Amino acid sequence: MQNTVIGLDLSTTTAKAIAWSPEGRPVAEGRAPLSLERPEPNAYEQHPEAWWHAVQTALAGVTAQIPEDSVAAVAVVNQRETIAVTDADDRPLRPAILWLDERRKAEVAALSAKVGVERMHALTGKPLDFAPAVYSLAWLAGAEPDVFSRIAHVYDPHAWIVRQLTGEFATSWASADPLGAFDIGAHVWADDVLQALPLAPEKFPLAAAPGTVIGQVSTSAAASTGLRAGTPVVSGGGDGQAGGLGTGVAKPGTAYLNLGTAVVSGVYDRQPRIDPAFRTMCAIDRDGYILETSLRSGTLLVNSMIRQVFGLDPDADSGLFRQLEQEAASVRPGSGGLLLLPYWNGVMNPYWDQDARGCLLGLSPDHGRGEIYRALLEGIALEQAFATNRVAAATGTPVESFVAIGGGSASDPWCRIMADITARPVVRAETAEASSLGAGIAAAVGVSWYGSFAEAAAAMTRTGTVFEPDASLADFHAELLALYTGLYPRLRDLYPRLAALSRR
Repeated sequence: MQNTVIGLDLSTTTAKAIAWSPEGRPVAEGRAPLSLERPEPNAYEQHPEAWWHAVQTALAGVTAQIPEDSVAAVAVVNQRETIAVTDADDRPLRPAILWLDERRKAEVAALSAKVGVERMHALTGKPLDFAPAVYSLAWLAGAEPDVFSRIAHVYDPHAWIVRQLTGEFATSWASADPLGAFDIGAHVWADDVLQALPLAPEKFPLAAAPGTVIGQVSTSAAASTGLRAGTPVVSGGGDGQAGGLGTGVAKPGTAYLNLGTAVVSGVYDRQPRIDPAFRTMCAIDRDGYILETSLRSGTLLVNSMIRQVFGLDPDADSGLFRQLEQEAASVRPGSGGLLLLPYWNGVMNPYWDQDARGCLLGLSPDHGRGEIYRALLEGIALEQAFATNRVAAATGTPVESFVAIGGGSASDPWCRIMADITARPVVRAETAEASSLGAGIAAAVGVSWYGSFAEAAAAMTRTGTVFEPDASLADFHAELLALYTGLYPRLRDLYPRLAALSRR
């Protein structure tokens, strides 16, 4: 009896395979770790063969726990803005370049100028920023011309796993899209962008609608994963969009909020709107779009602050976060007059300034660890409030609440601070594995368990604890947000001067 679907989530550090019931309950799970390679500063790579090895391990782990004939379909979601390239024999030419890699920064202006900055934004939905993987291809053209000249296939991680599972060279609209070379309105590869590289469209995978059966598990893949040969493989999407679907965000008004390495939030819209306030992604439901805000410094910044400022190791002390949260909770809102700008890794929306940097304003001898840690959580929340208000203003649709996922969502103090400062309820998702559940929803639609993504999401997602904003703090936080909103514009001219001075 085929009563489960498997959501396969290939993230940056882990491959997770979870079997989901038609009600969205986890039935079994397998996982395997992935490591990062850093060949030079600001460079991040993985071997695509390692993706497949981790996926095999994760799938074998989950299939060992359930009957072979219980799996109706498998759907894939993946880390975004990451690419691998192969030669004519489909052998990797080099390790995959990850979304974290900053070597492509220098290519943004030149490639965008070839296409036209406004044209690039309108076609791909991506403002001027180094995140899209198309800039990694441009970097390869200049830094490794021999590799670039031999490229026969360009893979996002979704396409790579589908190839290994089925032999097909195919991906999802919602996985092709984050590469920044995809026409999000026509749902095809963008000729203008590919010609600027230049690379021919046939070197890129077939981009299929999410929730579409794009292949069947091959005999060889079945032997190494425990799946039944012939099991349908369904197109999913990027892990960000999948996380939104896995929290039930399938209509306007509610945003998902991923408090992870980066803080990523998205709202659903029927139109591919273009605005500096967000980047526009194809939604996994085939019909709509996700308008996404992103702050690169989420738990990445939290861990950095703990190590570099407090001199502590969060990996060595499991109770450290609880202790810091207790210290922060004893501090009144406003952090004793501290204001933190969390741009440690530059800023994306709405400024798109990769040279921006962080700031902690107002320090005095009276400020201790509790004040600084609370300022850190408040700074991230202030940035989210600022970003969400910009999205609501650009679309004309209010954002009424957040559904929180990611590691940070387990923190009650952070969720409360987020609710108070954004003036919106923060609802914790029932499952922490929202991206895998989003893949499971796509698989359920692909095998016609449900007639639509909205129906599937309604049946398979649930929420837990609700953090309501404290109305008594509304005026205070509105004034604090006004101060925060003016901080970056006052500092903007200092960044290039400081950077130039430090290079002397």
